Amino acid sequence: MNKMINNALFAPVTDLKGVGTKTAADLGSLGIYSIYDLLFYFPFRYDELQTLPLDQIMDGQKVMLKGIVATEPFVSRFGYKKTRLSFKMRIDHDVIMVNFFNQPWLKNKIEIGQEVAIYGKYNVARESLSAFKFVAAKENDSGMAPIYPVNRHVKQKKLVNLINLAIDNFLDQVQDIVPLQIREKYRLLKDQEIIQKMHRPKNGQEAEIAKRSAIFREFFIFELQLTLLASHDGKQEGYPKKYDLKEIANLTNSLPFELSNDQKRVVNEIFADMHSPGQMRRLLQGDVGSGKTVVAVYAIFAAITAGYQAALMVPTEILATQHFKKIDELLRPLGVRVALLTGNTKTLERREIYRELTDGTINVVIGTHALIQKNVIFKKLGLVIIDEQHRFGVGQRQALINKGDRPDILAMTATPIPRTLALTVYGDMTVSEIHHLPAGRKPIISAWKTSSQMKEVYHLMHEQLDQGFQIYAVTPLITESETLDLKNAEELHKKLSHDFPDQKVVLLHGQMPGPKKDEIMTAFANGEINILVTTSVIEVGVDVANANMMVIYNADRFGLSQLHQLRGRIGRGITQSYCVFVADPKTDSGKARMKIIAATNDGFKLAEEDLKMRGEGDLFGKAQSGLPEFRVGDVVNNYNTLVVAQKVARSLVKKDPELSDPEHKALKQVLEYKQLEQNRI
Repeated sequence: MNKMINNALFAPVTDLKGVGTKTAADLGSLGIYSIYDLLFYFPFRYDELQTLPLDQIMDGQKVMLKGIVATEPFVSRFGYKKTRLSFKMRIDHDVIMVNFFNQPWLKNKIEIGQEVAIYGKYNVARESLSAFKFVAAKENDSGMAPIYPVNRHVKQKKLVNLINLAIDNFLDQVQDIVPLQIREKYRLLKDQEIIQKMHRPKNGQEAEIAKRSAIFREFFIFELQLTLLASHDGKQEGYPKKYDLKEIANLTNSLPFELSNDQKRVVNEIFADMHSPGQMRRLLQGDVGSGKTVVAVYAIFAAITAGYQAALMVPTEILATQHFKKIDELLRPLGVRVALLTGNTKTLERREIYRELTDGTINVVIGTHALIQKNVIFKKLGLVIIDEQHRFGVGQRQALINKGDRPDILAMTATPIPRTLALTVYGDMTVSEIHHLPAGRKPIISAWKTSSQMKEVYHLMHEQLDQGFQIYAVTPLITESETLDLKNAEELHKKLSHDFPDQKVVLLHGQMPGPKKDEIMTAFANGEINILVTTSVIEVGVDVANANMMVIYNADRFGLSQLHQLRGRIGRGITQSYCVFVADPKTDSGKARMKIIAATNDGFKLAEEDLKMRGEGDLFGKAQSGLPEFRVGDVVNNYNTLVVAQKVARSLVKKDPELSDPEHKALKQVLEYKQLEQNRI
């Protein structure tokens, strides 16, 4: 696929010497498919290998020490399969002990009289170094060792070798994508320099300077994609929808509840957009359970009364089925034909849906990615709604929009992000917000308990089960190790099955095939399972009204937004719901997070707190935060750079809407490649 762009940089990784299909598949699990991806796959931190005099080293500090091997290395064994390799090293007039644990093979590399550089943690009292890394002194030409994000398929050393291979063979072919004028104005490095200094910095300062340029470059590409999308869509041009207010009054009268003030305000904002000649591009942010679906129903019905069709695309089948049931129930009595189209729709039914969408019999279709297949042709698509829009690539959203003639677009998300951030991250959209829960909903009672208080938690679980309610038991997903995740979940499943022998306890995990997952979720929704143990984040928006308790284990492993998302799976009925966060955080920020999540149910407030608290090292919950993910940039910590990148991208597209200037050739190729990359998802 990469060969479509005539540039060796975008060739598949298999073009690198020694990379076969197995390694290529492993690299794919990190999102690395081409030479270009390797070059721009940057370290997330560095081990500083600077050397310090012994008297300047603090206890427990990680340092690089250079010296001469003074004694024969000796391997001793202790415990099961544990070894310690020890030798003395002379540094000027001092002698220290060096210990390598579980690396007995190094014995053959170390000789008396040899000059070595060792990286490790120094113990002042014992005058010893717990060593991590052995470097023959001549190899230590840089003071920085890059550390890359890896997984169980790709080891650090292998990735470093491949990146170095790519740099040595392809660096000279890299062309700048940020125009010279912009680079000069904002003091940014050329692309070749970014690659050199990110992967092989001489010191911490050089790495920081390179990272600043790398962040801008990444944001610049993202904002350009958004700007081009908005300009090519003819954002200013659309078709006014002359909806029927009498018909809409019938919808209002048929609802078994009254809209909240927030819902009424947002419906009016959407109606004003739909009635105007401009194309609606609106992002609706609303907390879990705040009633976004009903707002979507109003938009759908308005489009239908104006003579148009509507489409609602959601990320998963189970969510599509749920939306279908709810929307069909509300709109069928008003004569609206609602259809459901997913990967599991039977062939005959699928053909029937295709036919009825083309002749206009179907007014609204709800579905997954199945909606963007080429066989789906609408008679007159006037409204596209995308739920949990950050779960779809730019290309996927565009494929559905292209099925209509400049349709109105409404994106919805249950993961609120602060307005200023939303305007920059989704710069092509106007933002609407629903802050309050619909009337009659009881706020969820939340509590933070430590593992020593499990007796209280069990007491509440027994109480709820005795009343016939169901429970979610959630264990965190630790991206570094899927096997570990599964083990945690299996152990929890075993423990709860033992502790609740009279209840049906079932395990649901991410590595199960899709149909099996659906089968378990359906059984849970039908009340056939009492306790559902799950590793995967239970799908956003899945309603099981009878499940009114959730226990989240190791809750400090999740980000605040993610905990709030999980908690939103309960409290969907009219009874009182309970969420217990079980955690023993060691850090002050971990404790603060647990206090905040237990004290507030307001997703917008939590989003603000989450963004304030989320440091560079907190990788949990990013996928659930409603923010697009970046490799080097962080939209919170580098917000000002994001704003500048947006401004620069917009002004560039204004001057050269098609990027036809020869100076933009390399930039255009990167954008084409990014488009292919997103369609791969």
